[in-house]
Amino acid sequence: MNTGATPVEPPLVLADADAHRWDETCGVLIAGFGAAGACAALEAAQAGARVCIVERFDGGGASAKSGGVVYAGGGTPYQREAGYTDTPEAMAAYLRSEVGDAVTPAALDRFCQGSVAQLAWLERHGVRFDATMPARKTSYPPERAFLYYSGNEAVGDAPAVPPAPCGHRVVARGMSGHALFATLRRAVEAEPNVEIVRHASVRRLIVDETGRVIGAQIWRVKPGRAQRRHARLARWAEKIHNGMPGIADRLRAALFRLETLESEVLDIRADAVVLATGGFIFNREMMAQHAPRYLANWRLGTTACDGSGIRLGVSAGGVADRMERVSAWRFINPPFAWARGCVVDARGERFCNEEVYGATLGHAMCETREGRAWLVLDAALVREALSECIKGRLWAFQSVPALVLMLANRRRADTPAQLAALIDADPAVLERTLADYRAAAAQGRDDAFGKSSAMLAPLAQAPYYALDISAASRVFPCPAITLGGLRVDETTNAVLREQGDAIAGLYAAGRAARGLASHHYVSGLSLADCIWSGRQAGRAAARDVLAASEAQRAQRAQWTQRAQTKNVAGATVIPLHPLTH
Repeated sequence: MNTGATPVEPPLVLADADAHRWDETCGVLIAGFGAAGACAALEAAQAGARVCIVERFDGGGASAKSGGVVYAGGGTPYQREAGYTDTPEAMAAYLRSEVGDAVTPAALDRFCQGSVAQLAWLERHGVRFDATMPARKTSYPPERAFLYYSGNEAVGDAPAVPPAPCGHRVVARGMSGHALFATLRRAVEAEPNVEIVRHASVRRLIVDETGRVIGAQIWRVKPGRAQRRHARLARWAEKIHNGMPGIADRLRAALFRLETLESEVLDIRADAVVLATGGFIFNREMMAQHAPRYLANWRLGTTACDGSGIRLGVSAGGVADRMERVSAWRFINPPFAWARGCVVDARGERFCNEEVYGATLGHAMCETREGRAWLVLDAALVREALSECIKGRLWAFQSVPALVLMLANRRRADTPAQLAALIDADPAVLERTLADYRAAAAQGRDDAFGKSSAMLAPLAQAPYYALDISAASRVFPCPAITLGGLRVDETTNAVLREQGDAIAGLYAAGRAARGLASHHYVSGLSLADCIWSGRQAGRAAARDVLAASEAQRAQRAQWTQRAQTKNVAGATVIPLHPLTH
């Protein structure tokens, strides 16, 4: 069953672009209207280009469903207000361990040097931030807290100079992603140089004989009843996905059929095309090909995260890179007491520091332990965790699954050996693991994994509990997003060929491109990368428009000169009317 992935066709090659029947013309065509697409549109429009955004649904993508956290540092106003000192150099020093070689050190340094200015750019467009911090480390700050440690900066015993929190959550009630995108949407819609074509998807790039991208072919659902039905199906597929993913997939299949039967095909000419369609977590075929270990994980994103932008880039000669990189989010804090427990694999062996950021734990679980893991607690930690879930003012998405897991889906035993039998672990291995963990707690030092002394617990109060936190759990889902994408130039986000040269007229941004978040994920880094890469792509695409305009002016001047020469000889002049942007 096709669950809604956009089909992509090989490029249409035109020998004479001027002779082709174009339905519309623009300067920059942007495929996708999430954070990356919105930022690309703003930069391109403000540089003077006429922009057309092609959006399959209503806009927002995974950005609107996110927590709205932007990773920023280097001395932001909110870090300073909260009493923290940070520099671009300190920010880069930490991020190198997370970013790895997904981008070059020079690209990472540019990002860190520009981080304060990027936050200010968002604020100029109406996005709001705040310096209020939660009382302690958490996977997502509670209401009225907006600055926090969103990665592994504060993991382990505290250094002499406290690291600065870099997770800047957009000020809003509830999850902040909707507020971030709503603000960007308003800014885009206020731009007179931007047109948004909704209920439409790019299915084919159009190129000239040199391989330069000169436009795109889109399929747009016919206005009226078909578009209204399209919007309704898309809305319900997203709304019920968490509770009834199977039914949601059937709605996506209906979406695909509607798009096939009720669409009109339009050819749009453009001086540059920006691919900003998101990742591919909802494309099961691509997941099976590139990242089969994560097929059991919960799909985090939207129906539009189907890899269409990546496939379009590849169709034009681009290279997909880091496609095996997926971020799995196994958060076990809050409840705070859980992070003081001991995480073990199917054999009963500990394999990770439990206080690390959830994507770090999820990566270790899915990459080295086949997605299988248990959280072992004692009676004291369970009591603390239950109290926090009931009285701790946690988000419902944090407290409800934790309560269900502890009350209705736990394994309980009086001894570690009995607990091992209940979870099919090796009793000797689990007993040794817990003995080593107790010894580390007694010494206040975790030599094996570097857990901070305050987060070690003695695990001495029977009964013992094991909670199944495996990737395939439906009681306690482990969400995942894809991180790989098209290889791009790090200063312009132009899509690159295998040989390293850029495909003229084609750019990619956000999760359709390889970027800052394509190695390891920390909260806010993907959104920050979407904004950063979208802005780069928008500026570079606008330069293509300027170059095309200059070429047209030169051509007009040449024709004028020829016309003057012919007029002298008494010849008839046929004027040229070039496309305007």
